[in-house]
Amino acid sequence: MTTVRSRRASYVALSRSGELDARADALEALAAPCRVCPRECGVDRRFELGECRTPLAASVASWNRHMGEEAPISGRFGSGTVFLANCNLRCAFCQNHDISQRPQDFAGHEMGPQTLAGIFLELQDAGVHNLNWVSPSHQVPALVRALSVAARRGLTLPVVYNSNGYDSVETLRLLEGVVDVWMPDLKFADAAVGAELTDVPDYPERARAALAEMYRQVGDAWELDPAGAVTRGMLVRVLVLPDGLAGERSSLAWIARELSPQVAVSLMAQYRPCHRAAGLPGRPELARRVSASEWRAALEALETHMTGDRHCVQGMPLALGW
Repeated sequence: MTTVRSRRASYVALSRSGELDARADALEALAAPCRVCPRECGVDRRFELGECRTPLAASVASWNRHMGEEAPISGRFGSGTVFLANCNLRCAFCQNHDISQRPQDFAGHEMGPQTLAGIFLELQDAGVHNLNWVSPSHQVPALVRALSVAARRGLTLPVVYNSNGYDSVETLRLLEGVVDVWMPDLKFADAAVGAELTDVPDYPERARAALAEMYRQVGDAWELDPAGAVTRGMLVRVLVLPDGLAGERSSLAWIARELSPQVAVSLMAQYRPCHRAAGLPGRPELARRVSASEWRAALEALETHMTGDRHCVQGMPLALGW
């Protein structure tokens, strides 16, 4: 079900009651010792760097009005994307590896909450539909602290949580009523493949638990603004990999069975051999794009398991030689 109405972001009420500051306090407590993400590396992020190589203060790579997200996210006026530096995964095929896997490039350039809040407000002034946190999993405490500052200064944009799916359920529970739109990846269905390609041993288990928590908070319905951009809801991204490595059929079946067949899915054919993928030992299939037959099989799985009408199918027919 989709409803259309103009609404303020949920965190506005939390800000007025003081609850948003309390959530920021609780999230900062998760960072010392750090258990913000499922790596739970246990360092004190105020003074040490953990697996994500990121301090407690925000590390931001860039921000802009982005027209290249899925249509319900970019809408007519763009999504206000804030690209967070570094990552809690080390995907061999990361298309943003210059941002996610080069922490030395961002060391010493961290932002305080007032500065980051100013970026949020700058994006709102640009007329975008939403505030889109890209790769936020390891920087949630700094983001929510800045959000609290920005809300007091007039921010009302709905927050999009645009993550790799490797999120802590404990952290996500503290984001209930803070995040309006959940947009996680579901990268792998097989733990061994996930371990090989991301450097974490338990990706499917952790990501599925995270998606279940996101679904608990917003369900499978969408709310839209008058221009057609989603202001509350969930959209799961599934990137099709060569030779079925993503296990998209299994992931889609899990979404339909454990969440709802009405959950919106963004099925993506944009894989290209970036970063270390082309030369990864034992994985020659990662040196090529997805084939037309692999893409058709993924589309068939989507049609088989998901019954909703809000799916975003992002094929690249020219690049694939269709």
